[in-house]
Amino acid sequence: MELHRRPLYPNGRLHPHGPLIRRSILILLSVFGWLTPARAQVSVEVSPLRVEIQAGPGATSTQAVTLNNGGTEAVRVRARLSDWDLARDGSPQFEGVPEGGPYSATAWVRVAPPELVIDPGKDGIVRFSLTVPLGTAPSGYRAGILFEFVPPGGEAVNKKGMQFRSRIATLIYVNVGDPPAAVELTDLSQRVTAERTQLIAVLANTGKRTVRTKGTMTIFDAGGKQLEQIPVPDVPVLPQSEREVAIAAFEAAKPLPPGEYRVEVKIDVGMPALLVGETTLKVAR
Repeated sequence: MELHRRPLYPNGRLHPHGPLIRRSILILLSVFGWLTPARAQVSVEVSPLRVEIQAGPGATSTQAVTLNNGGTEAVRVRARLSDWDLARDGSPQFEGVPEGGPYSATAWVRVAPPELVIDPGKDGIVRFSLTVPLGTAPSGYRAGILFEFVPPGGEAVNKKGMQFRSRIATLIYVNVGDPPAAVELTDLSQRVTAERTQLIAVLANTGKRTVRTKGTMTIFDAGGKQLEQIPVPDVPVLPQSEREVAIAAFEAAKPLPPGEYRVEVKIDVGMPALLVGETTLKVAR
């Protein structure tokens, strides 16, 4: 595999790379929640966390999502469709996302049942079917299913009359065809917190296909000796978007000795050429 190598510093310029060919469609189920009052707490697990589908114009796929009620009370589940996006750090965003955008697949999805009650310790099954319209251009599309959980008798309300709900989002990624992609490693920077030191790799996907990351980050001492090799997290990068990929260099409990280190990052997004960048990691005394 060809390597594209260059040093990277903050505010580096963009530069194109070769085409991307991927043959899988990933449906990533991402779980998040909002706090509820103690008397209205729910505990629901979603499975599977990832479903892979291959689709083309006119194709239909049906999938099942299992929701397990691990709480002590029955819970009512309401399912609704929603467009979504990812923030620069990869956090799912639902509020304020324009409906029916260029990569929206929400109109292609049907959910059944839209509402059900799951008893304690029991499973509930929600199925969704997705039909890709004829004539759909090759690209990476997406849709979301929001599952909202409330007590069977109605909304949970606190003493001030405010309503509380817990929600789980199923994120659906739909890659149609094999569109070319251009993904670039545009920047490497160091981020230090009380818990850990990270290298932040910024990826710019200027193509129309969602890609996923894998690879390694290697740390060398001043003499060129390899000290650590750390895997790059597996994360999605949406079409025509920038994404930060945080790679933990070390934890605060096990720091590197003070000094400067050379860091080499190699990221594979499925293109013929790896994305390769180098920078300096500085560990303060």
